[in-house]
Amino acid sequence: MTAKIDFIPLSLCVLTVSDSRTLAEDSSGDLLVAALEAEGHRLHERTLLPDDRYRLRAVASRWIADDAVDGVLVTGGTGFTGRDSTPEALLPLLDKEMPGFGELFRAISFEEIGTSSLQSRAFAGLANGTFVFCLPGSTSACRTAWDGIIRAQLDARTRPCNLATLRPRLLEGTDMEATAPNPERSSKE
Repeated sequence: MTAKIDFIPLSLCVLTVSDSRTLAEDSSGDLLVAALEAEGHRLHERTLLPDDRYRLRAVASRWIADDAVDGVLVTGGTGFTGRDSTPEALLPLLDKEMPGFGELFRAISFEEIGTSSLQSRAFAGLANGTFVFCLPGSTSACRTAWDGIIRAQLDARTRPCNLATLRPRLLEGTDMEATAPNPERSSKE
């Protein structure tokens, strides 16, 4: 007999990195917000910033430090142009990288856009017990990442394993474990 696994809603932030869009024109951010809410997760906060690594770090650091935030979805700035700086801005914040995310994203993308998939520097990782997913800025790339990877991994019902059910153990054995919030006060625990 197998115990029924319940859905665990997560509190997620969405950050769009763009020099050319406003929130009113942010179809990638709109897609991520609609997708996470459709799955039953909560939008904690959303913002749009230009490609400025220090502003990106400041906002992402604030969210990562917030015990009420379980994950951050970033769209944009993962390409190769001179202004694309999301990896340079956010990789230093990660405690652990999730190499399989970028590899899997590019593999799925290859089926859709062929060798153009190599132009993506999409990545993911963990920072202070917070999941961080950095995606290309196109709406189709965000849909590919959400539908093909993120949705299932943030769903506690996904078997054989998922990221959502790891949340209570993410800070085990770290210096952060000693200062981790009380499980009854935080969605991270």
